[in-house]
Amino acid sequence: MGEITGLDRLLGEHPFFAGMPPDVAKLLAGCARNVVFEAGRYVFREGGAADQFYLLRHGTVTLEVRVPGREPLVVDTLQEGDVIGWSWLLPPYQWSMDARAQTLVRTLALDAVCLRGKLDAEPALGYELFRRFVPVMGRRLMAARLQLADLYARPSGGRG
Repeated sequence: MGEITGLDRLLGEHPFFAGMPPDVAKLLAGCARNVVFEAGRYVFREGGAADQFYLLRHGTVTLEVRVPGREPLVVDTLQEGDVIGWSWLLPPYQWSMDARAQTLVRTLALDAVCLRGKLDAEPALGYELFRRFVPVMGRRLMAARLQLADLYARPSGGRG
């Protein structure tokens, strides 16, 4: 196998892929590209096509839920080493919240159609990737639950 360089190296160095063989990074690199978001720009919007996911290499991204009559509710804040987006895994492949760059953000974007094709062809790889995404999904759902509980909690000990 040839030397690992460029996108292969960046994928292999990301914590999400820690412990995966180098040939996996080489296989997935064909689905990857570097993407930069300026502060304030949306990485994706709720309801949009979840056609990729992102490995956060630099910067800060907030996951936000739109709440009628209020400012968006920040569900989670992601940093370097985190994964942005899992809605690409499940039909109907639409984002369930917004992701917004809070600083200059550098990511590796992995094309979902390309990736799903590779995972279908390599079931063991598909299993390994799903195994890595399930904890991410669980943490995000718990974070959303805690934020919503806080939003709707009644003030205790308030003056009446």
